Amino acid sequence: MTIHLTDTTTSKIDATLTQARHRLGGPAVGMVLTLMIITDEAEQYDAVRAAEQAAREHPSRVLVVIARDGKAEPRLDAELRIGESGPGETLLLRLYGDLGKHADSVVTPLLLSDTPVVAWWTGPGPETPGRDPLGKVAARRITDIAASRTPVTKLAGRAEAYRPGDTDFAWTRLTPWRTLLAATLDQPYAEITGGAVGAAKDNASGDLLAAWLGSRLGVPMTREVTDGPGVTDVRLRTEDGEIGLSRTDGRVATLSRPGDPDRTVALHRRSTSELLAEELRRLDPDEIYAESLVAMHDQEEVTA
Repeated sequence: MTIHLTDTTTSKIDATLTQARHRLGGPAVGMVLTLMIITDEAEQYDAVRAAEQAAREHPSRVLVVIARDGKAEPRLDAELRIGESGPGETLLLRLYGDLGKHADSVVTPLLLSDTPVVAWWTGPGPETPGRDPLGKVAARRITDIAASRTPVTKLAGRAEAYRPGDTDFAWTRLTPWRTLLAATLDQPYAEITGGAVGAAKDNASGDLLAAWLGSRLGVPMTREVTDGPGVTDVRLRTEDGEIGLSRTDGRVATLSRPGDPDRTVALHRRSTSELLAEELRRLDPDEIYAESLVAMHDQEEVTA
């Protein structure tokens, strides 16, 4: 069911939602969180699609906040989608004029009570997500620095702006890499003396992975530029030889260890819905991400 409301208010939206649920025979129970998506018209379709796919694992009320023409008269238009593509509800809120500057006052009455709130900016987001009016009401704040013109520099700068609950897809994309590397290093190995991470130019995930490995292993890690896509390889130097994890096609990687035959492992580049679903699984502060941000920031200062 899709309902369009023009020049409306949050109280009318809430009343319409209640009536629609009664008609469909489904109460508001079962939704585990509120997901706020801060986006624009160009990106809202893909963002909503990703959120609806993630909602199959995390039934949610999805509030899509779209600020429109700032010169228009203040107005709120809403598009309510209930029971269409999965569990939960999707509300597209288009804020015209100066109303776009007060999105928090529009969104707050529509948050589900007694459930966590997650904010997701489809782009790089504000400089300090934790101080943003919408970010303040969220337990988890997700950005994607890859949409920035200078992703590496901006992500390193997030170390000073970090607040518990902040995260970025640049970090989420590294989960399969970190999992494989951690499992590899669970096996006996000679002392690691250094290493390198290869990734495409301006790929913040590559710099963040190098910072994470350097801080965890206590060894110098260099960042090398490759043709991509994304992160392509990690090489760790040991006294017995090199431990390597290489992926050149974005799908399958080769794992090599001194004295062992090479192994092929799945390491595909994940979709936005997969990244979002992972972030919705944990709402506690990610201390490892915060430590890696600091390490990346410190490395940027050394090379500046």
